[in-house]
This record gives sequence, C-alpha cells and structure tokens, in this order.
Amino acid sequence: MKIHNLAFLLLFQFPFIGDVAFGQQQSDSTRTEVVTFSQQNSDSTRAEIANTVLKSTDGGQSWQDISKGLPGNVQGEGFFANDKGFYLCAGNEIFHSTANSSTASWKKEVFPAAHSSITPGKNGIFAYTYAGEFLQKPNETSTWSPVFTNFPEKEVRTVYETAGGTVFIGCDKGLFKSANHGKTWKLVHDGGWAMKMVESNGVLLATSQVGIIRSSDGGENWDAVISEGGVGIAIELIKGGVAAITYNTTSETRRVRTSYDGGKTWQAIDAGLPPSLSIASIVQVGESFFCGHPSGIYKSSDQGKTWQLMLPSMGNKVFNLSVSGNVIYAIPRNGGC
Repeated sequence: MKIHNLAFLLLFQFPFIGDVAFGQQQSDSTRTEVVTFSQQNSDSTRAEIANTVLKSTDGGQSWQDISKGLPGNVQGEGFFANDKGFYLCAGNEIFHSTANSSTASWKKEVFPAAHSSITPGKNGIFAYTYAGEFLQKPNETSTWSPVFTNFPEKEVRTVYETAGGTVFIGCDKGLFKSANHGKTWKLVHDGGWAMKMVESNGVLLATSQVGIIRSSDGGENWDAVISEGGVGIAIELIKGGVAAITYNTTSETRRVRTSYDGGKTWQAIDAGLPPSLSIASIVQVGESFFCGHPSGIYKSSDQGKTWQLMLPSMGNKVFNLSVSGNVIYAIPRNGGC
C-alpha cells in the first residue's frame, strides 16, 4: 500500500432538487440524519465539477455547497484551512474562500507553475511538488518565489514550519530539519516517510510509516508513541491536546485517539464509531469532535464516548475535514489509500 500526501479530489455528483444548500430532517423515532442536496444554480454542468467543498457554520447541523466558482476541468489537489479561511490548490491556481463569507465566493490566484500541494507557514504559504520543488508566498504579498532549492531529496510528502521558524520536510527517505531557513538540512528521522506534523506546547508530533512519532527536543530525536503495525493517518491539534488516526494491522481498522499530555499517553475515542479501515480525519470545533468516516461525518459532544451521524456519505467518498475557527469544511475523497 503506497500512501501519498497528495489530496486528490475526484468527481462527486449529487441530485439537484431545489435552491438552498444542504438541509437535515430527523425521524422522531430514530433521529436518523437524512441529507438532501440543492443548489442556487440549476446549471447541469455543476455535476461535472470535480472540486466539491461543503461548509458548516452551525456545528454540523447544516451544510452549504460552496463549490460554485471552482474549476470543473482540474481536480483540486492540496488544501487547508486556517484563521484566514479555506485554500484549495488546483493545477497552477489557488482558490481562497474566507470563513465569514456567506456565499460561494472564491478569490483566484495564479501560480508560476503547477504544484501538487500547499500548506501554511509561519510567514506565508508554501507550495511544493512530490518531485521536490518548493515555492513560498509571504503574507500580504502576491509574489511566489522559489525556496529550499538545495533540498537534497525528492518524493516530498510534507512541509512544516514551527512557531520558531524551524522548517521540516518529510519525504520517502525520512524527515529533514533546517534551522536556518533552508540553507542547510539535517536528516533527523530515517524510519521511513513522515507526513503531517503539529506542534503542541513545544512538542512535535507527526504521522509516519510506523504510526505516530514524537519529539520533545525540537525535532532532533523522535520516538514512536503509537505503533500498531500500520501507518499514521492523521494528527490534529485539539483543545488542550492532540488527536490522531492510525492503522492497526491486528484489527485491520483505523483507530482514533486523543492525548492531553503532549503525546505521552493516548485514549481511544472510537468505541462508538463503526469499525473501518478508511476513517479519514478527526477535528474539534468548540467542545465537539467531528470525524470523517466512510459512513459520513460523525459528531461527538461527549469527548468521543458516543457519536451521531450528521451528514451521510456520498457514493464511495470519505469526507476530509478542515477547520477555521467555528467553521467546518468537508471535502469528499476516495477512501483508503
């Protein structure tokens, strides 16, 4: 199984029945969530749009399709949400929607060249390719410039910049660190590829080929803190801690856990979720957790003890979730690897 850190968004179709967005109906006896789709524009070409982005501003109770304005002929690849809203990379273009936007409004920006993924940095956005090409656009500017031109490896999985400005690049060979803005690089973890990273109270955690790895010394040394035979799928900051998804080869399922001591110990929060090998993401908004699961988007208001299905899955896709403040963004992707 080959895992790539490229978020390919594939064709996703809905029935067209009205002119609002997503709404929910609840059965009095079962409270099963039933979701219907409708749109403001009945243009039949909407069904051909490969990039689909849903947005919820009310804790997952309702969902709005904000995809209008995204290209229909280029599949979105990289995406993220931060305090400035939601960003989507498609070919040589970046599309940005602010979190407080009440309509499907996108600002488009053109890259110097097509890049496969984007990620936020301390002072701006990074764009990069699997082949090891990097660009950066500083905040409040419109100029993209090449960076990390002397990075010694290819097969790049991720770029991460800490609050202090240290840069990490994860690739198939391992995890590299630069403390001087990319002038020199040091291999700090050679246990296979490393992907998504977070920083929590000075502790670094990352998904890796062996599960979840942790460093408490600025990324110089790394230890596996969740290792169950499978890979690390996701690592996210939550209130007071971190949440992670890993693959367990014994149960052949993806497990969801939280930690509130910097990743030293972990608590399972997936007992109320249907077991699955394609759970995609875990995020927190307010006091509630949201999980992207093959059955749809689940919500837990009791720290993962129980879960309620808020938005059923569409086709064979699994929602990948991102958060900007109290706004949740959901993107349907192929489940699994």
